[in-house]
Amino acid sequence: MGKLTVGALRAVLVVVLAGTVFVQALMVWALATDPEDGSLPLTPLRVITILGMVSAQVALVCVWRLVTMVRRGTVFSHAAFRYVDGVIGAIVAAALVWFAVTALNAPGQRDDPGVTVIMGGIGVAILGVALIVLVLRMLLAQAVAREAEAAQMQAELDEVI
Repeated sequence: MGKLTVGALRAVLVVVLAGTVFVQALMVWALATDPEDGSLPLTPLRVITILGMVSAQVALVCVWRLVTMVRRGTVFSHAAFRYVDGVIGAIVAAALVWFAVTALNAPGQRDDPGVTVIMGGIGVAILGVALIVLVLRMLLAQAVAREAEAAQMQAELDEVI
């Protein structure tokens, strides 16, 4: 991975992390100062937003750590699984948060249930992303196994020579 790519990715991660912290701060402030007017269940939506931002932050930190491992050439190790599992968990948590938003929004969509169906479909798509990352985790597991096998073969070859 080139320095420019790593730098650009890290810049994006920092901007997104700062944005999520900003949104969390606004939601906490709104919870403390802005009363509900009864049109929407604002308190649950604000809490869900805070939790959604936490899941995004977990994923961002895990991606940062994985990028660091790629840059150092240590990504093909068992230590990388912790961060990949963190990304998968964060995506699943985001899907659950999205389903909670869908459930809170559903009563207001009785006249047009298509919106709720579309929102449910988006939640399923988010879970699909988690499954894609799970497949990538399996590929990483194969690469780690091959790396260990190659190291063992190299050690045996070194003994013969």
